[in-house]
Amino acid sequence: MKEQKSVGRMWHLYKMGGITPAIASMMGAQNAQQMAFIRSMSKEQRKDSVMDQPLHEMEYVVFDLETTGFYPTNGDEILSVGAVLVQGDRIAEDRTFYSLVNPKRKVPKHIAELTGITNEMAGDAPDLMQVLHDFMEFVGRRLLVAHASGHDKQFLNAALWRTSKVYLTHRVLDTMMVAKWLEPNRESYSLDDLLELAGIDITQRHHALEDSFMTARLWVNYLQRIQSRNVITLGDLYAYLSQH
Repeated sequence: MKEQKSVGRMWHLYKMGGITPAIASMMGAQNAQQMAFIRSMSKEQRKDSVMDQPLHEMEYVVFDLETTGFYPTNGDEILSVGAVLVQGDRIAEDRTFYSLVNPKRKVPKHIAELTGITNEMAGDAPDLMQVLHDFMEFVGRRLLVAHASGHDKQFLNAALWRTSKVYLTHRVLDTMMVAKWLEPNRESYSLDDLLELAGIDITQRHHALEDSFMTARLWVNYLQRIQSRNVITLGDLYAYLSQH
């Protein structure tokens, strides 16, 4: 009966004032504000056309996630988010984002060993909605860059849908796809192998911020090579990548 009254009150608020007061009633004001911000950013992002922008003038956010496993549809969760700002071909080392996330579940032993994130650390971390809000605020409308981005996009989309009923609308450049164009016919396109090939020091792997820094250095290396091939705009780059 109590649950029916709650649902009825939410429906009444929705009819009277729309979805925002209804969500605020159900989730609390802070979560409702965070959700509204994420939804607004997703909507605004669709309006921007960046395909004609020169690559060397753009700002990028290179990011990485650590997760409890590989399958968000099977209960796996985001454990940490790291990101660094790149302005043109310069890494802004003082403009970074890093946060642990409380996954609301146990961290598998092999994941704790791989990432160094323990159950105690995860249990004290902010919840997913807070971290998503802060991460999207850091990203703004910038282009995203990640290595083997399918994994990260899958988890981000699952998290955004669960918390805010939107999907990621930012474009994501994948350094693995760029590598397959610049370095064809390689047996491996793992981050470790590509970093070694590019002469970039491998620091602390499977730490979201450190992986973001290493991927950013790889992206800057690739950006310089891309421009030497007279590939000027983002649209030019997508045209070449679509052929590989």
